[in-house]
Amino acid sequence: MSDSAANNRPLAGLRVIDIATYIAAPYCATIMAEFGAEVIKVEQPKVGDPCRRLGTVSECGDTLVWLSEARNKKSVTLNLKSPKGADLLKQLVAKADALTENFQPGTLEGWGLGWNVLSVVNPRLVMLRVSGYGQTGPYSHKPGFGRIGNAFGGISYLAGDPDGPPVTPGSATLADYMAGLYGALGVMMALRGRDATGRGQQIDIGLYEPIFRILDEMAPAYDRVGFIRQRMGAAAPNVCPHSHYQTGDGRWIAIACTNDKIFARMARLMGCPEVAGDGIYGTIAKREKQRPAVDGLVAAWAKQQTQQEAVRLCDAAEVPCGIVASVDELFRDPHYAARGNIARVSDRRAGELAVPNVVPRLTDTPGGVDTLGPGLGQHNAEVYGRLLGMTLADLQKLESEGVI
Repeated sequence: MSDSAANNRPLAGLRVIDIATYIAAPYCATIMAEFGAEVIKVEQPKVGDPCRRLGTVSECGDTLVWLSEARNKKSVTLNLKSPKGADLLKQLVAKADALTENFQPGTLEGWGLGWNVLSVVNPRLVMLRVSGYGQTGPYSHKPGFGRIGNAFGGISYLAGDPDGPPVTPGSATLADYMAGLYGALGVMMALRGRDATGRGQQIDIGLYEPIFRILDEMAPAYDRVGFIRQRMGAAAPNVCPHSHYQTGDGRWIAIACTNDKIFARMARLMGCPEVAGDGIYGTIAKREKQRPAVDGLVAAWAKQQTQQEAVRLCDAAEVPCGIVASVDELFRDPHYAARGNIARVSDRRAGELAVPNVVPRLTDTPGGVDTLGPGLGQHNAEVYGRLLGMTLADLQKLESEGVI
């Protein structure tokens, strides 16, 4: 990508210091980097972010997780536990718009780098703080990872079959990505607020909080009528048929009949229009009471089709339906190809790699994936030289002292 094209991205001109590790807060910084912000990833000297070792190791020594999720970032090394390292971070913060971190609460304060210090260094700073349970409350001191966020947020209890144990809801990292996504939203709102007031602020997110936020009516339903939702397997509460069904070729489809009109179309497709409308399954309430029978009817129909034939028939009948796709099917899918959902990025260290493309899609000022995750300390000379005026001799001295 040309420099002029990169400068046209909506966040061009913003600088983010990313001192976080793993996925949650770093994902916020990644989103901002995709849309033009300069993101400087600060890593422990010689060790680096643990994501460099999380997942499948590539030929360059870093994992595919790192190469994909540290996209568009610049890497510098800095020992934040040392007084000189803390001082260098303050100098970087003075020239930044935002900082992302996800240490256990109190860690940065112990290094002399808490909000009370950094907000004095740069009163316009926006600081994202992601932790297991947030900065306040009786559990704030406890460590947390995505799995714990999923569990404490309430979604793990719902994942699995009714007669089985709670299982991972798709990915143990769901809470991490959700926290990073809400973090990016929070940073952008805080920057907008700074435009009006001239003052920065903190964004405080516990990993469990975005999970709890997306559990639709669970909280009000419990509060109002005492309903405690249980595991339902592939089914969904309040609507039926709304599940996964195996087809005759051993594959799976997802069907979502969210209202009575859609079910009537499904009933006609299955050759039993009489069960809809004024029939025995004609309303949501009737179907909910006879869920096994309704799901059985759809399951029997699906078994008579191949996966592709079932999707074709549902499409023609205007019944929402899609394949339950494995990743290899996504790579072959024409819609993924047409939408450019998979980006292929050439990297000098890792070669060409396919990664998920940028979301959301902006029509006039789109984001992009320019580079994969950088080498450890790859940008020390550039960042410290350009921003802090350091010479090669300065950097060599700091490296010998274990500061960078």
